[in-house]
Parts: sequence; C-alpha cells; structure tokens
Amino acid sequence: MSTLDVAAGRAFFLDLQQRLMGMVARFDGQAPVSDAWTKPAGEMLQGDGLTMILEDGAVFERAGCGFSHVRGPKLPPSATQHRPELAGAPFEAMGVSLVFHPRNPYAPTVHMNVRMIMAKPEGAEPVAWFGGGMDLTPVYGFEEDAVHFHAQCKAALLPFGEDKFPRFKKWCDEYFFLKHRGEPRGIGGVFFDDFQELGLERSFEMLQSLANHFIPAYEPIVQRRKDLPYGERERAFQLYRRGRYVEFNLVWDRGTHFGLQSGGRTESILLSMPLNCSWSYRREDPPDSPEGRLLRDFLIPKDWV
Repeated sequence: MSTLDVAAGRAFFLDLQQRLMGMVARFDGQAPVSDAWTKPAGEMLQGDGLTMILEDGAVFERAGCGFSHVRGPKLPPSATQHRPELAGAPFEAMGVSLVFHPRNPYAPTVHMNVRMIMAKPEGAEPVAWFGGGMDLTPVYGFEEDAVHFHAQCKAALLPFGEDKFPRFKKWCDEYFFLKHRGEPRGIGGVFFDDFQELGLERSFEMLQSLANHFIPAYEPIVQRRKDLPYGERERAFQLYRRGRYVEFNLVWDRGTHFGLQSGGRTESILLSMPLNCSWSYRREDPPDSPEGRLLRDFLIPKDWV
C-alpha cells in the first residue's frame, strides 16, 4: 500500500460504526437515530458522513458515533502543528469518533476515535498518516474496570511491537489532560497521531486492531455497572465531572478543533457533549470520600497493567 486505500478505509469505518452502535442498541433495546449528511456545494469542506446517536436511553443518557469522509482545500492549523511543511495542502480525511455517556454514575464515559488523513502538497507525493485511540473517564473509580480496559488496549497493540502500548499510554496520559486545571480528564487508555512508521498497510492494521478491541474493552464494564443503585449525591457528582469533560473537548481536543477549523458539520462534531452537566464553584471533596478517591487514586498517571 503506497497510498491510502480509501475504499478499504471507508468500508471498515462504516462497518465499525454499525458494530459500535449495535452494542448501544443491545443495552438500551432501541435503535439509534441515523442522520446521513452531505456537505452542500460551495462550502469549503466537501464530503459526506453518517451520524448515529441515542439520547435519553435507559442505559446510555447520550451515545453518539459519527463517521465522516471529507475533502478540503487546505489542512487546518490543528492538523499541521506537528507538520508545518504541509500547511495549506489539500487533504482527504475519514474516520469514526464516538463518546458514550452512560446514565448510571458508576458506569464510565468512554471515547474512541480512529482516523486516516492524506495530504496532497503541490509538486510532491501525497503524505498519509493515522491517528486515534480510546480512553476511559470514570465518575467513580473501580480498579477492576481500569485494569480490564488497559489490558484490552495492550492486547490490541502487542502484535505491532512491545513498545506501542507504553508509548501510546504515556501519550494518552499527557494528551487528555486539562492544562488549565492541572488535572487528567480520566484514567487514560492509548492515543497516537501522525502515525505511519509501520508502513501504511501495517499501520492501518494496527488502527483496525485497536478499533476492534473497543467493544471487548468497554462492554463488560457497562454490564457490571449499569444497574448499581445510586442516589442524588452520585448523580450530582456525575454532572459535575461531566463539566470537566466538556471543558477538555472544547478547549484542548484537536479533533474538535480540526472539525470546526476545517468547516465541518457542527452538530456531528459536538456529538461528544453530554445531554446534561453542571459546574460548581471551587468544589472540594474530602480525600477519603468516594468522590475524593477519584482524584486521589484514579486521576493520576498509573500503570494499570
């Protein structure tokens, strides 16, 4: 594969989206809404996509998964900050992005994004790369869940080199970090970007392996936590922690910035937002409380496996 196989990528991502939202439908017993879209002629960004979303379900308060395949006249700044030589180059990009917000505060929010991008600088060969990852954001921490999630991430990457999991875990810990608060967003997972070091074909296989490990990584955790009893205290803390999630996605997330800067579809880009969230002024929880344990024992860089 000397250049990206666009047809193979599109087929994989669309099938992946159906499998991911099939898991959501099995939990909630209802089909998500499917919203196919095409960018109208004359807009800066051209292409199409499919947004699938379930809102106000019994298990998932909001679960969104979007596929997009777009082309644009020049890469946005968020995509060239590590590749300044490609600034202004036409590009083609596709991928799947999801965020699932469960209703039960004991079931963690999860994010995954897998994508492939090809830039076409004038007078030079096309340059292609892959990026993405998955990470877990609990409201109440369970060591069993953290170990399981990271073990699945490690298993997905091990066939592609023993260095990949520790490298990408560290990258994830550093990336999903609220710099303005000095606080991790969650307990991490794996993240990578600008990746093609295995060659395009093998790098795409790595991306596929990671994506295919998402359901075994997340589904058992939801199954364990979705029916645990909770009250107003747990719900209030869940809404407060979701506020942190919103802050990261709007202030720091490169995927959000890429979509908005390139003229993407706003409704689809912001499907990561929770249905409900809240903020509290200078909230402090006792370190030994269940809420305090999240910061003390879980929102710290840690080798879970």
